This record gives sequence, structure tokens and C-alpha cells, in this order.
Amino acid sequence: MAVSNFSLLSSSCSVCSKLNPLLFSSQPRRRISLSRSYYIRFRTRRFATVAGMGDGGVFTSPEVAKVFDFTAEERIYKWWESQGYFKPNFERGSDPFVVSMPPPNVTGSLHMGHAMFVTLEDIMVRYNRMKGRPTLWLPGTDHAGIATQLVVERMLAEEGIKRADLGREEFTKRVWEWKEKYGGTITNQIKRLGASCDWTRQRFTLDAQLSRAVVEAFVRLHDKGLIYQGSYMVNWSPKLQTAVSDLEVEYSEEPGALYHIKYRVAGGSRDDFLTIATTRPETLFGDTAVAVNPEDERYSKYIGKMAIVPMTFGRHVPIISDKYVDKDFGTGVLKISPGHDHNDYLLARKLGLPILNVMNKDGTLNEVAGLYSGLDRFEARKKLWSELEETGLAVKKEAYTMRVPRSQRGGEIIEPLVSKQWFVTMEPLAEKALQAVKKGDLTIMPERFEKIYNHWLSNIKDWCISRQLWWGHRIPVWYIVGKKCEEDYIVARNSEEALEKAHAKYGKNVEIYQDPDVLDTWFSSALWPFSTLGWPDVSAEDFKKFYPTSVLETGHDILFFWVARMVMMGIEFTGTVPFSNVYLHGLIRDSQGRKMSKTLGNVVDPLDTIKDYGTDALRFTLSLGTAGQDLNLSTERLTSNKAFTNKLWNAGKFLLQNLPPQSDLSSWRAIQDYKFDVEESLVKLPLPECWVVTKLHMLIDAVTMSYDKFFFGDVAREIYDFFWADFADWYIEASKARLYNGGDSVASVAQAVLLHVFECILKLLHPFMPFVTEELWQSLPNRKEALIVSAWPSTSLPRQAESVKKFENLQALTRAIRNARAEYSVEPAKRISASIVANSDVIQYISKEKEVLALLSRLDLQNVSFTESAPGDASQSVHLVASEGLEAYLPLADMVDISAEMLRLEKRVAKMQIEYDGLIARLSSPSFVEKAPEDIVRGVREKAAEAEEKLTLTRNRLAFLQSTVLVSNQAQ
Repeated sequence: MAVSNFSLLSSSCSVCSKLNPLLFSSQPRRRISLSRSYYIRFRTRRFATVAGMGDGGVFTSPEVAKVFDFTAEERIYKWWESQGYFKPNFERGSDPFVVSMPPPNVTGSLHMGHAMFVTLEDIMVRYNRMKGRPTLWLPGTDHAGIATQLVVERMLAEEGIKRADLGREEFTKRVWEWKEKYGGTITNQIKRLGASCDWTRQRFTLDAQLSRAVVEAFVRLHDKGLIYQGSYMVNWSPKLQTAVSDLEVEYSEEPGALYHIKYRVAGGSRDDFLTIATTRPETLFGDTAVAVNPEDERYSKYIGKMAIVPMTFGRHVPIISDKYVDKDFGTGVLKISPGHDHNDYLLARKLGLPILNVMNKDGTLNEVAGLYSGLDRFEARKKLWSELEETGLAVKKEAYTMRVPRSQRGGEIIEPLVSKQWFVTMEPLAEKALQAVKKGDLTIMPERFEKIYNHWLSNIKDWCISRQLWWGHRIPVWYIVGKKCEEDYIVARNSEEALEKAHAKYGKNVEIYQDPDVLDTWFSSALWPFSTLGWPDVSAEDFKKFYPTSVLETGHDILFFWVARMVMMGIEFTGTVPFSNVYLHGLIRDSQGRKMSKTLGNVVDPLDTIKDYGTDALRFTLSLGTAGQDLNLSTERLTSNKAFTNKLWNAGKFLLQNLPPQSDLSSWRAIQDYKFDVEESLVKLPLPECWVVTKLHMLIDAVTMSYDKFFFGDVAREIYDFFWADFADWYIEASKARLYNGGDSVASVAQAVLLHVFECILKLLHPFMPFVTEELWQSLPNRKEALIVSAWPSTSLPRQAESVKKFENLQALTRAIRNARAEYSVEPAKRISASIVANSDVIQYISKEKEVLALLSRLDLQNVSFTESAPGDASQSVHLVASEGLEAYLPLADMVDISAEMLRLEKRVAKMQIEYDGLIARLSSPSFVEKAPEDIVRGVREKAAEAEEKLTLTRNRLAFLQSTVLVSNQAQ
């Protein structure tokens, strides 16, 4: 019989149809005696399926699987997606929750950084979906201009083809072919992490609509005078032949050399010279000044004179003074090469010095370098130093550790270079972004990053947005053939509009050609939150349906390069911030706190981790971090959280094995009659049930508040602690006293509470561990909808604080008895007697849970008594103080063979005394204390103190047993 989604198989019994639980077959109960009054019920059941659960379906019940099978994750994910659960649903609410996924590079392969942001964003999305809000998580990928072009160029190189051989159009076609073939890899890997994105809305930064948005943004900014063209200092990649952003430059500490070179003073004697120290001597051909500190008396006599630049056939540069020069660094003399150093460039602009460029775009020296023209920059360095040595101008060369800028993509050393580029004027845009945080329109979490955000925007520089690539958004600027580019250019939305403007300005007989450069990838990324929602094409009504988005989640390392730019662009083009909240996570480090890198060999592959531990364990581990803080990832943590997954599975198995059979209609009615959202019903529950339901209701409120505050680490820890410490370790164990005690009327309250609490746990935990929770949810009776779209538990539910205090007393008593059993090495299966002493009020509620106490403490149920005074055999019993006003007496004869125990302890005391005396003897020896290393002596002292403590405890225990025997003999 076919079953529609979440429909239930009907029963031949009309009453069963009304109750509408899942059908399962039942076998007769078999009872096995545990002790005098306990037995276990066993049932083997086979659930009829909900939405394909069971043999050959999507879901598997814990009743037929020993552990949760990780291979089920992909089946569950495809089922969610096929049911349309990832799409926004406006039927349950009108206030949407919208998140734009930080678009990973289309060339990317899943790493732990991806796993972190996917986990955190999916937690947010799943939580708000269950809260009833229409949720939209917009996925997409970035065209990654440099990375993608480099990948395809390498691929072509293997075929012996160069990019220039193909031409721009054919090369771009090849890149698109690569993208269509391999570009979906990162998307499929993100799905493997459980990302509940609306994949029907997936975007790519070079999609036609997003490309129109990029062009529109450029045109509008240019029309406002915020985009200009000019020659300024940029990070230049000689290998890639393009400018790169600061984010695409990585610095590394590398061994290098510091070259000391003589600069003779023009008109002076042979003794009149300045010695400069530089790591890049080849740039001296671009020197336009030599600077010293005005307070440096060594060089004050040379200020205002001219210095002769070595190997330049006598070219003179001025010797100037500026406080910028550090007189204590190197020789205290600074060569200023403004065309090849960022700091020199700024100093030259301040002082009005000329700027000389000595380098070609490929990293070779140009004609300014004279005889060195055409040499690679590093070859020129070697040759120049050799010739400086020959001419006597080389002073010395010494080893020096350099901070080397390298291209993130190509790996080559980046060259600071003055180049003609397109720039955005940032100051007016930054001011609005600063006000957004100041006025509270934008919240940054953690709050401490607001200061960094404000500092960066307050000291912002203009943004270089052009790149010398073929793959990307072509700059929408056209030039007139035969006219100077700087003076005559046209900004337009397309070539037709550009030609029309050219005709209007210069007449019909003109030809135009487009700027060959493309826009920085970060330019299109800055428009991502609103361009992906249809701006500027979509209607205002449809746009406002999802904009502004609710939250942006990303790494704190791109707060400036991406987040701040999105804020600026969002305000500029939509009039409001693109998101209300910014949630920043830290880096994933290895177990030793080191940054993961291929060099260190400590990179952890998320897909390998999923294979070994499961997606849920990985997600839960990553979520335990604190916002903005780096997280150390270890196999110990993953192993622990894999065990947590198994513990959940076993709890589900226990629950299913202890629910009534389908044919037991009265038991199911009894279960359904319990209403845990009503104060009167809660008060009537027995103590363990009232306690665990109260603790659950407290948890729901605490967890919901933490979810709303984005305190996901707190959420994970709170749920984990409740499930493991309260539910699994205490309530499940306590429930066995009812489930295994024979009466269905007694069992029904435990069954109802177990089902209610476990359902709520699955809901609370689902955003973190979606796969195992959905699998368990589907195995429970009466599932009318998927967990992913089920309603979030209600808050402010009733609770009984008094029940918590009372059960804590019961717990304290149980722990005290368990500790005593362990101390006296009582066999686990042995049941012992106990006398519980307390006042009448405490006895009243403790005695009602006599069966629970006996089960949890392994007491002989028939020999547990409650009294307000110490029993007659107190002197021959172990006396326990569980809490104030609650004590227990455990007859010693019940627990141990006193004579045998005394003999064992006497031998143990003798052995311990020998060990202790040996340690004291070592410490009494002056030769040891004075000559041995301090840490060795300290270690012996610590061992002696520990040995003395253990010896005292053992003696006390022996004395107690001896006194017990004495009292017993006197009584006889």
C-alpha cells in the first residue's frame, strides 16, 4: 500500500484510526526476573512507515539499527529537498528570516572554514523555520576572478596552450566550460553538511541578473563622481599580470638579506657618504630622495645637499629630513623609492617628490634601470650587488628575516607598483556605514569588533576596483578610437548605450572599444545581499519582501574587505543596511591551536571527518565555539560528540522498546491524556516526572533565549548537559522502576513523560544535529510532519521549582549510597539494606519513590526503611549525610565480609607505610634535597603528601571496622 507524505496507515479498528498512531506488530511480553520485584518487558515491533520509513525507504528505526548509519544522511537530505522544506513558507508567518550565504569560490573545495559558516548559518535557519518564520537561505558561488582564471590557464598549459594564443573570447568560453563541468563541486559538498538552502534560488556572481546589478552600481557611482581613474600604488602580481587586493596578499617570515650601500654626497670628499640599508637594492634606480631624521646629529650637515645614486651614471637626488625616518633602524638613512614601496609612496606624495617606476608588469626592470633593463628583478639584484662590490660602494650584506608579501593565488612575491587603475572614493560611503552602527541599525557580534570596524572606516582609503584579467565583470567603460583614454571615455550599461552616447557626443563617424580590465571580485560580492534578491530589476514590493536580510554570518577576517563594503553599498543603493546583524566566527585551528596549513600538514578535511564521525558530530563540535573566538578542533572532541549521537540513538531505542503495543488502546489513551502545558497536570505528576518536565521547561526557555541572542555555544552545552546528565543518566534510569514494575497504569506516566521530553529534545537539538534527530523523529509514533518543519516548543510552560529541590535531595542520597558501595567494593549486582533518616516532610516524598531509590542505588527493596531517628544498629552501619536533614545508614555486614576486609586493609596499611617511609627517607636526606633538581624534589614531596593522605584514610577505615567488631562483640 502506498503511503503519502506523512500520512499514516489506517487500521481496521475504528478506534485505532481515531487515535492515529503508527501501526506495528507485537509479540507477547516476556518477563525476566531481575530481583524480587523487577522484571523487564521485551517487545519486538515493526513500524509501518511514514513517508518511506523502513525497508527500502528513507528512514530507519533504532529498533532495527544498532547505531545511526551516517550513509543515511544523504538520503535524508535529498528527501528534505524533494519535499520543498528549504523554501520559504508564508503560511505560518509573515516576518521572514533571510540569510545570504557568503559565496564560496566556484573553484573551491570544502574546508573547515566552509564547514563552520554552513553549520552556524544552518542553525540559524533551521531554528527560525521551526519558530514559524518564512525562512530563506540564499546560496550561491563567486566567480573568483583570479583563482578561476589561474586554474584554467594551468589546465591549458598542460595542453601546451597559452591564454594569449586563444584570445579573450575563446578563453572566456573555455572558462565557462570549466565552470559548468567542475563548478558544482563546492555546492554538492556544502549540501553534504546539511545546508537547508533554497537551491532553486542559487546564484552565481556572473549570472545575467547579477551582472546587470554590477554594471548598474558602477554607472550610478560614476555618475555621482565616486568612481575615477588614476595612477596610484597597488599590489601587483607579476605572474598574474594584475593588481590584487590586500586580502589576496599573504605575508610570511622568510630568510633574506639586508644590503648596506654607500651613497656619495655630491661635491663632498671621499669620506662624505651616507650608508643606506635595504632589502631590495634593485629599486635604487627609482630613488627620488634620501631621507634622515632631522634630530639625527650624524647627518644634519648633509641635509639640503644632493646624494649620488649608485650605478646611475651620476644621477643626483636631494637629501631631505623627515620625522618619519627611524634613526635607530639600520643606519638611520632611508632611500625613498616611491614607485616601489607603499610607505615611500605616501611620503613622496606628502613631500611632493617625483615618482619613478623601474619595473615592467612582468617583474623585469625597464629602461629607467639603464644597463639592467630587461633583467628579472631578482637577477638584477644579484648582478647589482656584485657590481657594487666591484666599485667599492657595497658596505656589507647581512642575514635578515623579511616579511615577504606573496600572492595568495600565484604564490609569487607581490610587487608594490604604481599603476593606472579604477578607484572608488570611499570616504562619503564610509560615513554612512559608521552612522549605521552608531544609530543601532546594524549590530556587530561580538561587540568588540565594532571598534575595529569603526577604526577601519574612519581611516579608509580609496578602493582599487580594476583587475587586469579576462574572467570577470568587464568594466563598463568605452573609449573613443584616436582619443586619449584619460580625457575621453564613456560609461554605459552596455555597448549599444555606449555607442549611442558616443554618437551624440562625437558624431556618427566614431569607433569605440571597451576597457579590457574587469572589476575586482569583491565589487560584485559587495552587492551580494541585495543583487541576489533581484536588485535593480525586481519590483520594490517583491524586493522588500526579503530585504533587508536578517543576519550576515562570516569570518572575522573579512570584516573589512567584505562586510563593511556590503554595508556601504547596501546603504548607497537601497537606502538601508543590507542586514540587521553581523555574526562573526573565528578560525578553525588544530588541536594545538595552530592555524591549519598544508605546510604544517595539519589540515583536516571535513568530508573525511564526516565519513569517520558523521555530519552531526562535526556540526555539534564546530558549534561549541564562542562568537569571534578561534576554535581548536581535536579528534577527542569529535569522538565525544560521536558518542553523543550514539547516546541519542540508544535513548530513542529505549523509548521505542518501552511504548505500549498498538493493540493496547487504553494505554495509548492514558499517554495522550497527559497535558504537560497545564499547571494542574504538572503538579499531579510523581516526583521524578515532575522534576524532569520542570527541568525541560526551564531548558526550553533558556535555550530559546540563547538562540535569539546567537549564543549557539551556550545552546549546545545546555542541551547536551540536560540530555546526558538529567534525562539519560537520571530520568531514563528512574523510569525503569515504573516501566519494569508490571502495571500499565504506573508505566503510562513514564511513557508519556519519556515521549514528551524526548520529542522536545529532538526539536531543540535539530538545528545542530539535523540528521540523527530527523531519523529518530520519524521513528516515533504519530508523526504528522517532518521535524525540520515542526513547531518549536512553547516557552513559559509551567514548572515546579519545589520538585527540583526535592529530586535533588533524592539524587544526593543516591550518590551518597553509590559512593559508599564503591568505597567498600560492593558487587554491582548485590542489593543492600538501608535506613533513611529524615524529618517527616522529607520522608513523605522520598518514601513515595522507594522503588526509584532502590533501583538507582541497588538497594534491597524489602529492606529499605524510613525513620526520623537513627536505627538501633547505627554503630555497625556506614553513616551517610546526603544533604542537610537527610541521612542514611547502611549495615556494614550487608556490604562486606568484615573480617576479610579488615585483613585486607591491614596488609594494605603495612604496604602503604613502607612506601610512605621510603619517600620520607628521601626527603630527610640532605644530599637528595640539596643536589637533586628542584622539580624532582617537588615531585617527591607531592607524592609523600598524597601517600600520607591515603594512609590516613585507610587507617580510619580500618579503625571503623575494628570498632564495629568491638561493638558487635560487646553486644553479644
